[in-house]
Amino acid sequence: MSGPGAARPSDSQADPTIDGYQETLDHEDVVVRRGRRSGLYTFVAVHSTVRGPSLGGCRMWGYADARQALRDVLRLSRAMTYKSAVADLPLGGGKGVIMTAPATVLSSARRTAALLDFADTVESLQGRYITAEDVGTSSRDMRVIAQRTSHVAGLPRGQGGSGDPSPYTALGVEAAIRACCERVFSSSSLKQRTVAVIGLGHVGLRVAKRCAKAGAKLVVSDIDERKRRFADELDAGWTTPAQALELDVDVVSPCALGGVLDHETVPRLRCQIVAGAANNQLANESIAELLAARQILWAPDFVANAGGLINIAEEQNGYNPTAAGRRVRRIGETISQIFDEADATRATPLTAALEIARNRLATN
Repeated sequence: MSGPGAARPSDSQADPTIDGYQETLDHEDVVVRRGRRSGLYTFVAVHSTVRGPSLGGCRMWGYADARQALRDVLRLSRAMTYKSAVADLPLGGGKGVIMTAPATVLSSARRTAALLDFADTVESLQGRYITAEDVGTSSRDMRVIAQRTSHVAGLPRGQGGSGDPSPYTALGVEAAIRACCERVFSSSSLKQRTVAVIGLGHVGLRVAKRCAKAGAKLVVSDIDERKRRFADELDAGWTTPAQALELDVDVVSPCALGGVLDHETVPRLRCQIVAGAANNQLANESIAELLAARQILWAPDFVANAGGLINIAEEQNGYNPTAAGRRVRRIGETISQIFDEADATRATPLTAALEIARNRLATN
């Protein structure tokens, strides 16, 4: 552990469970700082730098308490390690969080202050962590962060970066959905397939549009009722996120926050495939066995949603959007390889994906 206000192992063990699930602490660095400008707490977790500097987005979100924020940054950074390894990128796994209060809208001045505070936290790690945009932040915010640290990716293309990664994340999710359909229905075509997209943010809306363009019949949902207008634009049905999980459809695509698949929701699923952009879709790893027992094919989230990371990784060698697109489309091939490994070893897709990641981490 390092840095001002760094979390100690005893801090995490004081209350090892949140929402009923245990969270382990196996990270290289966890830094927690209170911003001197904004007064908000910023978190950075570096899970691994074995394959290269850790890279992961900065999430700005309202949390009920600091335990939730800490749990989020720990889980997300760990997932980024595996995401980078399965994608065979020369990067490790990290994540950042700017903690606000639930339902809080920051003033422009305080938002800028929080971003600069976060930049100082990033800079304190001296290049071991590279940040980028995530839920609640944008490429415009990365420009603010870049005022205080050079360890920023995903800057606008005019500043030499790759810009908004969400189109590439959506492209990778579509490739994953197609690979799942090939496995279950013996065809990668989405024509006339029924797909429920949960969450119409930057990525989820793009996933919905790509599925609609491919001929799928859509039902969409979001906690923000104002996004119902997108259902009309896509000629899609509209429902609540909770109801969308239980629809009798071919594919459920979670594209909002994580933890949607647990011991209560999985028994109510009526789909054959779950493949989406959300991070940490499983409440814990045992849920993978529950999905398999119900013969529901799950595309490991850290593989399906790696498109944005793959796109940003292209910045290291001089950004080329065409090359980035080619690499992102290979997510479908990777998903198929994982399913083959899972079948051969009678394991879940999660176990097979983690084994690929661990083998790559062990060889560095």
